[in-house]
Amino acid sequence: MIKITTYTPENQPEEKTLSQIVTFLFKNLEQYGDPSSDIQKAIDYALGKDNKPGGLVLMAKDEETDKLAGAVVVNTTGMVSYIPENILVYIATDKNMRGKGVGKKLMQAAIEQADGDMALHCEPDNPARHLYEKLGFTSKYLEMRLKK
Repeated sequence: MIKITTYTPENQPEEKTLSQIVTFLFKNLEQYGDPSSDIQKAIDYALGKDNKPGGLVLMAKDEETDKLAGAVVVNTTGMVSYIPENILVYIATDKNMRGKGVGKKLMQAAIEQADGDMALHCEPDNPARHLYEKLGFTSKYLEMRLKK
């Protein structure tokens, strides 16, 4: 059985739990991931640190083993309509739990709990793209970035 816990600026995780989520995402995002320091920044943002707008951090645990099975980080953008109110920054499931519905449960919980629309970035070859499309996400734009 999978239990999902949600953390927000009003419901902060313990420091140990926060560290576990960062480590879990770093390990399980694999080639689609970022450095731990960037994952920590996204989580701090979602938890409203330094007066950031906040968001959600969801953690899925396998109740039988008490191990992390998945995690999601959603940041509130502070925008409305012309840019979605939320951006899903990270989602990962334990490689041993993939294909068992953990990612879908996490996505559905994040969509339900977030106020407003949601965007996400997905590599074209990411197998999770099919899940996102099944849940109603569409590819509206080609994202372009300028790095300074």
